[in-house]
Amino acid sequence: MSVERRPRREVSGLPSWGRCAVMGVVNVTPDSFSDGGRFFDTAAAVKHGMDLVGRGADLVDVGGESTRPGASRVDEDEELRRVLPVVRGLVGEGVVVSVDTMRAVVAERAVAAGARLVNDVSGGWADERMIPVVANAGVPYVVMHWRGQSAGMNSRAVYGDVVSEVIQELRVALDRAAEGGIALDRVVVDPGLGFAKEAAHDLALVGALGRLGRELDLPMLVAASRKRFLGRVLAGRPDTAPPPARERDAATAAVTALAAGDGAWAVRVHEVRASADAVRVAHEVRRATAEGAQ
Repeated sequence: MSVERRPRREVSGLPSWGRCAVMGVVNVTPDSFSDGGRFFDTAAAVKHGMDLVGRGADLVDVGGESTRPGASRVDEDEELRRVLPVVRGLVGEGVVVSVDTMRAVVAERAVAAGARLVNDVSGGWADERMIPVVANAGVPYVVMHWRGQSAGMNSRAVYGDVVSEVIQELRVALDRAAEGGIALDRVVVDPGLGFAKEAAHDLALVGALGRLGRELDLPMLVAASRKRFLGRVLAGRPDTAPPPARERDAATAAVTALAAGDGAWAVRVHEVRASADAVRVAHEVRRATAEGAQ
């Protein structure tokens, strides 16, 4: 576990948690790779969000469109129908809510409903109106590394040096965001684990989180939860079927500990309790290490 060489970066417009934050996931979709539509109903989704907070989530990310590899897009009206009531319900309970969307209209209306962060897995590339909408709203914005829509992203998982290329491509997206009026003190970066990446690429990026943080010099969101590369690691052999997504939570918590140790701003997870424990342990280890070095 590396030692943090500079103070943890905070995100303007959001609470300061003093450690790596835990972002719980609420998928309001019938085809999520992780939970298979268990929270598609509004009431169930709001209850699940509140349960995540009760287990240790600092904020909750609400999404109405599956971005698993091969997924087809839903239309704008359907995404709004899924997301807005859940955002309103959680905000009404005092929860810090993030909206997970690639559409500017969904972001704009979710922010109007009380969402405090826009988590755009396309990094501003999917909808040309997203950057001006976020800039006008003045809310924090997650810029993820992205190479195209889910339906075809597996074919784009070609890299010579995945860490250097992800850094370079994120810098381009960050420049676009800044030129579009988004203040960098409100920007979070995400290396896009699982998006146009094979398992070896994801593992290399996890191993380089410290480098990503230093070179991009912005708060980082790490979203490894239940993803395919963890399934491949747990399977152990190429000819062995990986365990189902919901059996990858211990592996997710291992990545959480690594990410927190490398100074991540937040981790995005489906099962909160283990990751909430992991970030607290990592925080105390880092604090004790820093005190011992004085």
